[in-house]
Amino acid sequence: MNTPVCHGAVRGRSAGIIPQILWGLAFICAAFQTPAGPSVEKQPFGTNKWGEAVELYTLKNSQGLTVQVMTYGAIIYQVTVPDRTGAVVNVTANRETLADYESRSGAFGAVVGRFANRIAGGKLTINSKTYQLATNNGPNHIHGGPRGFDKRVWQAEPIQGKDFAALKMTYVSADGEEGYPGKLQCNLQYTWTDQNELKMEYTATTDKPTVINLCNHAYWNLAGAYSGTILDQILEVNASQSLAVDDTLIPTGQLRPVTGTPLDFRKPRAIGERIGDIKEKHFNGGYDHCLVLEPKRAGDLGFCARLRDPKSGRTMEVWTTEPGVQVYSANFPSGSISGPPGFSYPKHAGVCLETQHFPDSPHHPEFPSTLLLPGQVFRSQTVHKFGVAK
Repeated sequence: MNTPVCHGAVRGRSAGIIPQILWGLAFICAAFQTPAGPSVEKQPFGTNKWGEAVELYTLKNSQGLTVQVMTYGAIIYQVTVPDRTGAVVNVTANRETLADYESRSGAFGAVVGRFANRIAGGKLTINSKTYQLATNNGPNHIHGGPRGFDKRVWQAEPIQGKDFAALKMTYVSADGEEGYPGKLQCNLQYTWTDQNELKMEYTATTDKPTVINLCNHAYWNLAGAYSGTILDQILEVNASQSLAVDDTLIPTGQLRPVTGTPLDFRKPRAIGERIGDIKEKHFNGGYDHCLVLEPKRAGDLGFCARLRDPKSGRTMEVWTTEPGVQVYSANFPSGSISGPPGFSYPKHAGVCLETQHFPDSPHHPEFPSTLLLPGQVFRSQTVHKFGVAK
């Protein structure tokens, strides 16, 4: 007769012997037990106002830590990492429902495109032909328009490896969508590794000349997404210059040294240390600046930024192939954006480190080009490495 080894009742024994047998079996099971490997699970997250089903995927690594990704907007919904005591919390801001993301999302955790950041006047000229894009940020165009990539449903394919869990995502942007020329095939792979690295790898192709500038718009708070502000967290950015902008945040074309300004994060500083020195009204009382990363060979990953929470010890390093990073300190009014039930985010609830090409690049030939031609492949990679300071 076959006897269950690690479960079930033990019969035909005296009451005094049973606990010893159970203890022995438990010891044997523990000795041969292997840690669970990476996994990907799927669950529904509702239906958007266009009648499209939205799903939430959970990527789990071998340590049991998770990244959740939504097919709506390719949104990073949650990232759980431990502090120095082992306590695990979510460190990226999110909303409660799909309706919240649709109505006033703040692009929380989303991929923004076809062109991240701003284009002056919403005007785009390619090969002497001018295209008028939506002006959805004052006089300018921002983040791909009113229904950019952050409000589209992406197709998703789960991938499991020996030491990672991944999600391959695809979105096809039609010729003329939001005013942009060319049918754009866009692919994104999120990979969550056993080393607690979150990799974002983008590729795209087009059938007509167009522009592309993609980034993720997550709001990070290493103390925990619902813990308060990030003003006491320590930021380091590998940038000695920033882009000068006008009062609508459009670059003038001038690169300014960060020396002696609140933008100098070459040495680690608290985000709130000099945030009060930003007096221009168009920055809404905080950081919303594009910093020029130190040069690297095209296609290489270079160090971008490091964020650290002194209280929890959690750290996050950002590495990217992109030439710039938009540092945004969540300058929206306190209480204007809700999170989980009964919670509203305060001003400066998180910090965005949006790795990207420069704003308004189509109007600045001196900037790294965002033009994509048929036959070319757009490639971009950003890696977030989570850890704990000793």
